[in-house]
Amino acid sequence: MALPPIPLPASIRSRTVANINGLTMHVLEAGFETRGRPCILLLHGFPELAFSWRKVMPALAGAGYHVIAPDQRGYGRTTGWSADYDDDLAPFRFTNLARDAIGLVSAFGYASVDAVIGHDFGSPVAAWCALLRPDVFRAVAMMSAPFGGPPKLPFDTADKPAAARSGDSVHRALAALSRPRKHYQWYYSTHAANDDMVNARQGLREFLRAYYHHKSADWKDNKPYPLTAWSAEELAKLPTYYVMDLDKTMPETVAMEMPSVAEIAANTWLPDSELTFYASEYERTGFQGGLQWYRCGTSGEFDAEMQLWSGRTIDVPSCFISGKQDWGTYQRAGVFEAMQKSVCTAMIGCHLVDGAGHWVQQEQPQEVSRLLLQFIEQATERSAR
Repeated sequence: MALPPIPLPASIRSRTVANINGLTMHVLEAGFETRGRPCILLLHGFPELAFSWRKVMPALAGAGYHVIAPDQRGYGRTTGWSADYDDDLAPFRFTNLARDAIGLVSAFGYASVDAVIGHDFGSPVAAWCALLRPDVFRAVAMMSAPFGGPPKLPFDTADKPAAARSGDSVHRALAALSRPRKHYQWYYSTHAANDDMVNARQGLREFLRAYYHHKSADWKDNKPYPLTAWSAEELAKLPTYYVMDLDKTMPETVAMEMPSVAEIAANTWLPDSELTFYASEYERTGFQGGLQWYRCGTSGEFDAEMQLWSGRTIDVPSCFISGKQDWGTYQRAGVFEAMQKSVCTAMIGCHLVDGAGHWVQQEQPQEVSRLLLQFIEQATERSAR
């Protein structure tokens, strides 16, 4: 059955590319009219799609780039993945997501790309691309989710026991608070989370409207600051879309912050027509494909594999862009600072864009486009030295 058209600017086209690491990938493309352009790869997050890049792709293409933005594994119109909660998680681990990315750029005939740019959960995927294959991904921009590096190997444990895996006790401590809480990533890892969202009491579309609003600069209580520790007391300072009330689902959580009719009418960064596209895609696919990514992390199932790169740094030019009103920058204490001081050895800049929350490239696309083009120019100059 033919899917409805995507509400895109005229300069962006939608297509599919087969045989990408077992997938048929749905891709949005800009700057495809002429051959020989340098390439930029854009990787979206949750709960988004390649569609989330629609506002920056024309500017990047206008600067002379071939811009490729796929629906990643588990999302949208890309096929070849399983939405069954009980199926194998291995296809959704970071190393395989990086394999998806390198397979896609290779299919387009590129031995390397000028930059890989990832937002939200796409940010660590982009980071892993740059860490694993710096020869292919010659610069990396991470957005809204700082990268703390590969998991560390247990060290100096021959004569003393290794420390318990971090986070083992924090969830019990969160549940024991006077206002009992739970971390959203562990909620997203439950069997119930997909059904909760697909069958939200307020409707899936209204759930997404509230979710996007709650994490944006439009929600005036988004005033982030660094946390001091991965502890229940510190985590409880986060908004409820990150550290939820223990007895609530995510749709129930964000329903309490549903924007008013006037606020919805005034929203220019996600008008109803664009929200409707997101909702129609998630009604069709559900959320489980994206939720599998969270389960890979919370289970720790693939930590041993990723520890192969313990201590490795990102040595290609890098930058970080986030909304000034985005708690995502600080949700894990110390990671934002570690990314700049030790994880990335060629960090060009960190930019917190005022007037943007978590959906920075949708909320402030002109400034994000400017920062990305400035970064890629600086990265190219640095690499040429």
